[in-house]
Amino acid sequence: MLKQVQNIQGKIKEIQNQLAHKMVTAQSGGGMVTVMVNGRQEIVEIKIDPICVDSRDIPMLEDLVLAAVNQGIKKSRELLTEEMKQVTGGLPLPFDLF
Repeated sequence: MLKQVQNIQGKIKEIQNQLAHKMVTAQSGGGMVTVMVNGRQEIVEIKIDPICVDSRDIPMLEDLVLAAVNQGIKKSRELLTEEMKQVTGGLPLPFDLF
């Protein structure tokens, strides 16, 4: 049993390293704001279409960035869940395990 737990821990560590290199992309505002998030829920890149930059409408830009970031994090969590299913055989694990 202990050996099996150690094997799972090793696989989890390997997946964590792999997830740092896997990316998901999320967009809001019809592609005006694009966010790239890696599998470790780290925001890697934010791109903003110049058409969005209007000093009179900063709240709209803030809303678009917020929406894209939240969607990117959600997709990244889904990626993590799918990767972890391979190790756990489908058993759910808490995200704070990482």
